[in-house]
Amino acid sequence: MDQVNEIVNSLVLEMRRGMIVLGVLSQLEKPEYGYSLVQNMCDKGIAVDSGTLYPLLRRLEKQGILLSEWETEGTKPRKYYRRTEKGNQVYEELSRQWKQMTESMDQLL
Repeated sequence: MDQVNEIVNSLVLEMRRGMIVLGVLSQLEKPEYGYSLVQNMCDKGIAVDSGTLYPLLRRLEKQGILLSEWETEGTKPRKYYRRTEKGNQVYEELSRQWKQMTESMDQLL
């Protein structure tokens, strides 16, 4: 049974990787900072570690999907992220693909 659990855990991690990208993009229509994003995702049942989130945010920013801006007005400087126009297009297409894949998978299962 340990071997089965190990295989399942590995496969679940693979599924979550792609899901986290879509989940993060879904939350960035308006600016959010990293910690609030972690909390929002967790509150909605998608736990994401900050060690996973921040490299993902940097990668998406490098790809032109996200834009970041520092907010220094408050007591603590925060880096806010939001989707760019390109990011909106990517998000819409990924959402469409997700819905199509889940419908197909529902039929298979």
